[in-house]
Amino acid sequence: MPFALAEGLKASEWRKCGMGHYTEDVERRMKVLFSRLSEKDRRRYAAVEADKLGHGGQQYVENLFGIDAKTIRQGLAELEMAEDSAGVKIRKKAVGGNVSST
Repeated sequence: MPFALAEGLKASEWRKCGMGHYTEDVERRMKVLFSRLSEKDRRRYAAVEADKLGHGGQQYVENLFGIDAKTIRQGLAELEMAEDSAGVKIRKKAVGGNVSST
């Protein structure tokens, strides 16, 4: 199916065209996970899923998550980088604690 015809299809409609890769239940869980990720992690998760699915995977993931092809390409590029551009974040140790007033 040409991409122009595939634009705007829901994942369930995509599956009816013979292009589905996952069950509706798995797709639902993937969408829940996707919604809970940070923007950076969403790009990377979408990129990994698209790459894993192979031929047609990018369009499938675009339709499933409602994202643009650029998002997946950026996620793939970020995964190829030797170091995370966001750097390593280390949580600060908590100071103090609960103070009870008696």
